[in-house]
Amino acid sequence: MKERIAFVAYYQKQNIYSFNALIGAIETDDNLKDISIYYVRGKQNLFKELLKIKKKHQNVVLGISFFTTQLWEINNLVKELRKNFLHEIIIIAGGPHPTGEPLRTLKMGFDIVVIGEGEETICELLKTIKHNGDFKEIKGIAYLNGNNEYKYTGKRTLVNLDIYPPFPIKNTQFGAIEITRGCPYVCYYCQTPYILGTQPRHRSVECICKYIEFMKREKLTDIRFISPNAFSYGSKDGKTLNIAKIEDLLSNVRKIIGNTGKLFFGSFPSEVRPEHVTKETLDLVLRYANNDNIIIGAQSGSQRILDLCHRDHSIEDVINAVEISINAGLKVNVDFIFGLPNESDEDIKLTIKMMDYLTKKGAKIHTHAFIPLPQTPFAQKKVQPISKKLKDVVNELNSRGLAFGEWKKQEQLAMKISKYFKQTREA
Repeated sequence: MKERIAFVAYYQKQNIYSFNALIGAIETDDNLKDISIYYVRGKQNLFKELLKIKKKHQNVVLGISFFTTQLWEINNLVKELRKNFLHEIIIIAGGPHPTGEPLRTLKMGFDIVVIGEGEETICELLKTIKHNGDFKEIKGIAYLNGNNEYKYTGKRTLVNLDIYPPFPIKNTQFGAIEITRGCPYVCYYCQTPYILGTQPRHRSVECICKYIEFMKREKLTDIRFISPNAFSYGSKDGKTLNIAKIEDLLSNVRKIIGNTGKLFFGSFPSEVRPEHVTKETLDLVLRYANNDNIIIGAQSGSQRILDLCHRDHSIEDVINAVEISINAGLKVNVDFIFGLPNESDEDIKLTIKMMDYLTKKGAKIHTHAFIPLPQTPFAQKKVQPISKKLKDVVNELNSRGLAFGEWKKQEQLAMKISKYFKQTREA
């Protein structure tokens, strides 16, 4: 006899943290205890595994989360899935791109798009599918009805992070622990505040430590955190530092993992804002954490461009953050985005001057190209090629080991995405 339902996560490098949170949530629902969970990596494996899974289950739900940069890869994948499986499996999309462009995502061949946070939505969807119910009243989704008309069921209440685990315990997959969602700064190129809100929500120290205790029992004591800005932890508004709460977190984690464990804070996968780099925050990093580097978001050397991007910090904040960090003995990686909208030759000169100054101080430049993203104020901005002068400078910094990053690949993707958005507007 076939089992009732399976949930298959298309588990790729870019989306492991998203699926860890979703599957962790599924495990908390008593009505989904009998669900079978599968993690599948790679396109070829996906087709092979789906054939096997389909034979064992009455309902197969495939979850695919993706970024705008993965748009064409996923579009081709869904076309092949429909060709091979028709509508024998239910394909659900989620993540940044589907949230920002639900209608066009549905037209790619998806059955349902989960918009925004997915923990509560995915649980409701799976329970409804399991009992052959009608999913059309579930909040937080979009679909095409029988007349091929777009329907959106409305926004959900934002999730309380303490209710759900950061990763699955039964269907175990470990990873970085998300400690904060939401960002108050609303930078015009960034999707985060549009998907997760502008009011920071923090996972409590008690909740975080509960899962670190579990990791320790599994002999996993390299701890990393996910946050839009690590130094905002515990802050009510995300802008005012809460030093006591940061120390509460770090000191308790250190107690659990001991001196042999490794704790990373303010480095990959979470950067920090420059104005939050202070003697107090760096003292906490040096006292409790193991990272020898810190990632600071600068984005431009032009104050005019920073203001146009709604960054809400100054050039002086960046310089001060780099100098304080280097003086504290930390290596510094500074994020820059090239080709931001409305950049003039003067703005580019200021960015080059800034990078020169920071590298002479001892920093490294983490290079990015501007990519237009759906839902953001810069989504429809025309992408301009990065200037030859800036490219020459960055290539020279690369050759000296003073810059790194995938700006070349991102520039090509940005052009392609910009053209896609133009076609969308004209369609």
